[in-house]
Amino acid sequence: YLLSFFIAQFVLVMQFLWKYIDDILGKGFSVLDLLELITYFGITQIPMALPIAILLSSVMVFGNMSEQHELSSMKSAGVSLIRIMRPAIILALVTAVLSLFASNYLKPAANFQFQKRLRSMKSQKPSLTIESKIFNRDFGGYSIRVNEKDEDDEGIEDVFIYDHTNTDKSLVNLTKAEKGRMYNSEDGSLFII
Repeated sequence: YLLSFFIAQFVLVMQFLWKYIDDILGKGFSVLDLLELITYFGITQIPMALPIAILLSSVMVFGNMSEQHELSSMKSAGVSLIRIMRPAIILALVTAVLSLFASNYLKPAANFQFQKRLRSMKSQKPSLTIESKIFNRDFGGYSIRVNEKDEDDEGIEDVFIYDHTNTDKSLVNLTKAEKGRMYNSEDGSLFII
């Protein structure tokens, strides 16, 4: 059961890595920051991993017992199927209580911490969300494309900023620059480009 739970948890955490790998990897975040995000995401996946673990472990145990003809020999010895399955039923009930607790208390708190930490990591270095030769729409109503970024993540070249805040979509407001600079304000509340 525990092995099945950790396998299911591993597969679900890998989903996190594939989803957020572009946002995190190569952006200057430490291994501890990455482990913290993975831990928070892993906690949010517990209610999904528990039923998968029950299913896999019960299929493996009762399938193995059936393959070895142990179920048939127990039934012929007069042991009822309910008595054979009693430990699995008790384990399933305990898992249901744990899953309810995880869904009601652990998952919301971990999801809040995960989103908060991910946003704070992005806000500490908003220039990291802008990648070379890719349109970025993280800045509410504006699409920003930078052809090249300097290694210090401040200097930029060949910049296009499309303003989509106007309700009339036939009008295109474009700001173009050959060179520029992007950085945070001193108090960290503004991103200046």
